[in-house]
Amino acid sequence: MGYSIDFTPSAAKELAKLPKAERRRIATKIDALANEPRPPGVEKLAGEDAWRVRVGDYRIVYEVQDRVLVILVIAVGHRREIYKRLKA
Repeated sequence: MGYSIDFTPSAAKELAKLPKAERRRIATKIDALANEPRPPGVEKLAGEDAWRVRVGDYRIVYEVQDRVLVILVIAVGHRREIYKRLKA
């Protein structure tokens, strides 16, 4: 019983702007979340109802909606910028 993956419009844009090699690595990790939404190494963000998974220097921030089996990708970006954007 796998989860479906949805993107916020801003997360889809952020992913599309990344270099092709990074985009491929991140897309593979996002696809893996459909089978295991909380894999080893994932962390819950403090004060948020969101999770963070690392892919090299990039981060994927997402929500797990267990009732409807949906992973909602909120943001994708470089580690030095991603958390600033989430707070704004």
